[in-house]
Amino acid sequence: MTTVGVVKTRFLDLPEPLPLDCGRELRSVRVAYETYGTLAPDRDNVILVCHALSGDAHAAGIAAVPPQEGTREGFEKSLGWWDGMIGPGKAFDTDRWFVVSTNLLGGCRGTTGPSSVDPATGEPYGPDFPVITVADMVRCERAFLAQLGIDRLAAVAGGSLGGMQALQWAIDHPSDVGAIVVIASTHALQPQGVAWNAIARESIQRDPDWQGGRYYGTGRSPDAGMGVARMVGHITYLSAPGLAAKFGRRLQSGADIRYTISEPEYEVESYLRHQAASFVRRFDANTYLYTSRALTYFDLARDHGSLEGALEKVQARTLLISFSSDWLYPPAASREIADVLTGLGKPVENHVIDAPYGHDCFLLEEARQTPIVRDFLEEKNS
Repeated sequence: MTTVGVVKTRFLDLPEPLPLDCGRELRSVRVAYETYGTLAPDRDNVILVCHALSGDAHAAGIAAVPPQEGTREGFEKSLGWWDGMIGPGKAFDTDRWFVVSTNLLGGCRGTTGPSSVDPATGEPYGPDFPVITVADMVRCERAFLAQLGIDRLAAVAGGSLGGMQALQWAIDHPSDVGAIVVIASTHALQPQGVAWNAIARESIQRDPDWQGGRYYGTGRSPDAGMGVARMVGHITYLSAPGLAAKFGRRLQSGADIRYTISEPEYEVESYLRHQAASFVRRFDANTYLYTSRALTYFDLARDHGSLEGALEKVQARTLLISFSSDWLYPPAASREIADVLTGLGKPVENHVIDAPYGHDCFLLEEARQTPIVRDFLEEKNS
């Protein structure tokens, strides 16, 4: 299968202020986005793809401007983070669908976020950026699509935080969404996930170079804290069997230990350092703080009185995909969503894929997801 070719990220400025759940509003919001495929004359073939915490608008194809670091380990750095799923003949078939991908609100890859310039001060927002929620991200996406003249979506799809956005879309804009594809996601992060995210945020904020979030232009940034946050986060995306299969207890320098505290002794330690170093080169620490907080705030039952109260608003057909080894967003969460939707008489499919790679399966198991997603989308149009 081929890619969608070379793709240039574009930008759109929202003409109106964006109201937020915290009671504040953002003015002069810019949204970075990419599109793949051809928009149908009646605009009925649009699929919005939403990314996870550390993703961006470049979901498929080859970036026209090569990034300093790629978003996926082991892939050409110019390749989109979901290229295996988006393109001719793929799960989101661009011969049929017009796929739109945006960088989420609060991002650092082109959409307005903490590193953006506050028009009121002429300086980066930093810690003055308002606290945001997943609902705010969806509100921004809805305002953005309105500027493109797109009133209704054939589907909204995403993994992890992207799946949360898909669920939020179906609840907040039920008549505007035909279907949602929710992969390796949940209606509320489990307490263990909340705890790991708290540790990651704490590591950034305890770095002296964070400077209360006002590190822009100082020549210092909280790279050490951000690196630890990435190490913590990355471990939560993997599984114990996956780590054992990939690294075991192999030593970094061969057969003998080196009796060192400061240097990586095992391959897995070196791997985590590499992940940390590459991540800090492409991602903003404040964006990590804000996006992580939005992810942990997401709780459909709390926001709507109960999970039933939230999902009763859904009109979209729902596809849920989870992975057996994903302990961060476990299959039980998807099953709970499926059970509630079924009880409410809503159309839903729930698939559990047996795979050993933990939460990262939603990026690594593209070949096994593809027929499920493609059949689901084709059923809508049969």
